[in-house]
Amino acid sequence: MAGNGNESLKEETGVVLGFLEEAETWELQSSQFPSKVGGKPAWLSQTDLPCSLGCEKCHHPMAFLLQVYAPIVGQDRSFHRTLFVFCCKTPECYSPNDNRCFKVYRSQLPRKNDFYSYDPPSEEEPGVNDSDPDVLQSGLKLCRVCGCPGSKSCSRCHAANYCSKDHQIIDWKSGHKNECGTNATPCSADFQKHEYLFPEFELLTEPEKVQGKETPSESDDTQKTLESITEDGFAFEDRELEEMAMHETEDSRVFQKFKQKTELEPHQVLRYCRTGSALWVSAQHIPKDKDIPACPCGAKRIFEFQVMPQLLNHLKVDGPHASIDWGTLAVYTCEDSCGQGYRYSSEFIWKQDFTGELP
Repeated sequence: MAGNGNESLKEETGVVLGFLEEAETWELQSSQFPSKVGGKPAWLSQTDLPCSLGCEKCHHPMAFLLQVYAPIVGQDRSFHRTLFVFCCKTPECYSPNDNRCFKVYRSQLPRKNDFYSYDPPSEEEPGVNDSDPDVLQSGLKLCRVCGCPGSKSCSRCHAANYCSKDHQIIDWKSGHKNECGTNATPCSADFQKHEYLFPEFELLTEPEKVQGKETPSESDDTQKTLESITEDGFAFEDRELEEMAMHETEDSRVFQKFKQKTELEPHQVLRYCRTGSALWVSAQHIPKDKDIPACPCGAKRIFEFQVMPQLLNHLKVDGPHASIDWGTLAVYTCEDSCGQGYRYSSEFIWKQDFTGELP
């Protein structure tokens, strides 16, 4: 999914769009190197998984949102490379332009590694696999509710593992109390569809098509706004009038660009363009270089992809009082995609929300 390096064509052909599609469970397993939304994470590296997956606001465990398989051509240490996004499921944690309820991790492996074949994965469904899906190849145990590292186990049967007390309670109420202490084999597949998890889809990609229609210039927008304000009879000083018009037209211009781009492919849920730039929903709260922290290795972080608000339509997150929400989520990663062995590296996410003034 790496972006096109041709700067002159980047805006037209360097963006790859992501769309959702139903898929068989086996197609979304780690061995297939999937890009996907929802369900449990298909961990790339099978060891040294991230352990700090709690929301920074409510401290409850985060849920897996999506992962993007994005190898870097010509860089052996990134022959396999996946970015993972997690988010809080507590709607009250979602305040405007606040990224503390999201986390992003990067995992990458050379072609020759301890977990996967040197050859590409088979496109045919594998035979029956009797191994426990909640135990990785490395022996690391996973939470049977969310698929994240499960360092805790049921004190009665010691057969079910959890990342937290919260998820142990969810599992108990969802059926573990009926099988605990029996010889029944915990069926992790049932929890792929557990209500705690987001609905699971494969994330398919295709290049964004060239846009043929030109958008009005900023100066034209400014003039039209000035004329409309004058016609309405408002009495402002010229300088104040111009400042108001410029603010309004800048927000409108940014949003209209977002709207025009997304109307061409209304079902897009992700836009990928490494070294490119995000498609913002507002002129407000756009990050400057100083707002994006450098990678601990010393390299700067660059834009890689953004999660679109259209994804929310598929997540079943609407609530009567509050809901999970965003305008767009922009993910920034290490420019060098630095090597950390088999460890997962934390990356940076920027949350931008819609403003109430937009049309």
